[in-house]
Amino acid sequence: MVILRILFFALLLLSSVAFAWQIAPARSRLSVTKDEPHFPLVSGFNLNRQEFEFPRDFGAELNLVVVPFQQWQQRTVNTWVPYLQDLDEEFNNFIYYELPTIYEMPVISRTFINEGMRAGIPDETARERTITLYLDKAKFKSALDIASEDYIYLFLVNREGDILWQTTGAYGPEKAKALFQFIQNYHASIER
Repeated sequence: MVILRILFFALLLLSSVAFAWQIAPARSRLSVTKDEPHFPLVSGFNLNRQEFEFPRDFGAELNLVVVPFQQWQQRTVNTWVPYLQDLDEEFNNFIYYELPTIYEMPVISRTFINEGMRAGIPDETARERTITLYLDKAKFKSALDIASEDYIYLFLVNREGDILWQTTGAYGPEKAKALFQFIQNYHASIER
C-alpha cells in the first residue's frame, strides 16, 4: 500500500510538472537595433498563452504600448484603460497593449506570475493585449530612454518601432488631448 501511494504521488508530481512546462512562458527575447530611442525587438506571451514578437506583431499602424514595472502601478495603468478603449473604437488603425516588464526569472516563477495575472483578469481583450516581458530591464529601458521605474510609460509607436509620441504617469486631460490630437493629425496626414 505504501508503494502505491508513493507511485501515485510521484505520478501526480510528474504530471503537474509536465502541465506547468506546457503552459510556462518562455524567456523573452530582446534585441536593440538602433542607437536612438526606439521600441526594441522583444518577445513575450499574452495571458492567453500566445507568443508575440514586437514590433513585428503590432496589430495596427499606431500602437500604444503601456509599460508598467511594478505590480502597484496597475492602478495607474487602469486610469488610462477606458480612454484607450474609446480610442481603439474610434480609430481603425489604433490598438493598445499593456506590457508588464519584469526582470528575467526562472520558468516556474514566470508561470506563477502569468497564471496569477490570467486568473485575475477575466476580460478577454485585456488578456489578449497583456503581454508580459521577462528580460534584461536595463537594456530594455536604455532602448526606450526610460530613466526610472517609478512611473508607467506610454509609447505610441508604428510598426517599425519608431516612437511617435510618449508620456508618463496617470491619465490626465492634457495628456489625453495631446494623444488624441497626435492621432487625429496622423490620420489627416495620411488622407492627404
